[in-house]
Amino acid sequence: MSSSNKVAIVTGSATGAGAGIALALAEKGYNVVINYTRSLKEAEETQKECDARGVETLLYQADVSKDEDCRAMAKATMDKWGRIDALVNNAGRTKFVAHNDLDGLSAQDFQDIYAVNTVGPFQMTRAVAPYMRETGAGSVVMISSVAGTHGVGSSIAYVASKGGLNSMTKALARTLGPEIRVNAICPGFIETRWLLQGYGEATYNNYKENLIKKVPLKSVATPEDIADAALWFIEGARMITGETIILDGGMHLGG
Repeated sequence: MSSSNKVAIVTGSATGAGAGIALALAEKGYNVVINYTRSLKEAEETQKECDARGVETLLYQADVSKDEDCRAMAKATMDKWGRIDALVNNAGRTKFVAHNDLDGLSAQDFQDIYAVNTVGPFQMTRAVAPYMRETGAGSVVMISSVAGTHGVGSSIAYVASKGGLNSMTKALARTLGPEIRVNAICPGFIETRWLLQGYGEATYNNYKENLIKKVPLKSVATPEDIADAALWFIEGARMITGETIILDGGMHLGG
């Protein structure tokens, strides 16, 4: 089946930034693949909200750390709509460990986090690239983190995985042009359930309040802010590839 609507896959789109991106794409008329691993109920809610915008959706359970899942999701998308125009690699994993607790991370922790945050985006990009070329053009957006640019984040393993993702973004941009553009968004603190659960309510609220006082824009990012940047990379930015954009309200400026 061939669709006149453009088609986007958003990994990890049951909640948070991924859900925000899926909704923004649906608002723009994209048919959307809503991917989840465990959060079925939340994914169904996101699907319902996208459907309400008059587009078609595909709810797809897949673990991006597994290559066979990535390839199957790309094929299911093509079988349903006959095209893939955009991929947003949003699925992420971490373990919240203070950086000075070197014994708090095992080799397996690194491998598990790297498998989702770095290998997963590679596998998904590889899976969709031939189909994007068939479509004629495509945009891949990596949802990375300032952890990968500044070396500060939920754990050293997470920092390393996002640093690798940022470097890989440049390598893939060189490889996949001119048909496919590849860029990355590096958010700072985002108002999401993921961070709230990871840090705990008291630490989360304290960190958020301190950031709002310190950063130049006196605000922290929301899922909608991440979606705005993702849409810009997908819909516009014709001459931009291999770029990483920091989205943190100016936190990276220091002070």
